Formats: sequence, structure tokens, C-alpha cells
Amino acid sequence: MSELTQKRCVPCEGGIPSLGKAEVEKLLAQLPGWQLDGKWITKEFRFKNFVEAMKLVNRAAELAEAEGHHPDIHIHYNRVRFDIWTHAIDGLSENDFILAAKIDALPRA
Repeated sequence: MSELTQKRCVPCEGGIPSLGKAEVEKLLAQLPGWQLDGKWITKEFRFKNFVEAMKLVNRAAELAEAEGHHPDIHIHYNRVRFDIWTHAIDGLSENDFILAAKIDALPRA
């Protein structure tokens, strides 16, 4: 389990710089399967069917509400893609990596 899952997202209202390249690479290395895509990190999950995919979506929605940090979620039948970044700073913050790690830790069944 990643140490990121032990942290909590903190409110971000902007006014802070986004993470630098070195910090992004360090945090991304802790998240297998996540990729940098421009200003956000992204990962796609595959399931046997729509119902299984929606179980992850619903768990991720509850998690996002609890953390106060919300990903963009794309659903394509048995595939779910999460795009995460901090909208208030138009870039990446530690919150994004915390949320990604916690999404990875959610049950899949």
C-alpha cells in the first residue's frame, strides 16, 4: 500500500504553483499504471462488464466526496478512465496523487 493512501486531500483554492516535473515524476513512480497526460494524470481500468465498471465508479465517487477532490470520470461500457488534476491551479498538486492512490486501493469486486 502506498504511503499516499495514508494522506488526506487538503482544500486548494488556487494561488499556489503546480508541482514541478521532478516532483511529478517522483509521485507518479508510486502509482503503477498511471500516466502523465499534459496537465493531468490518467489511468484506465477494464472490467468484465458494465455493472463491474460502475461499482468502481460509485466507490470512486464516494471517495472523491470524502476527500473533497473530484476526478473526471469517463465510462465506456466495461472501461473506466480517470483523469485527475487540480482545477484551481490548472495543474498537478499532491492531492491528485493521493486521490489516484486511493482509487487504486478501492475494491474491484
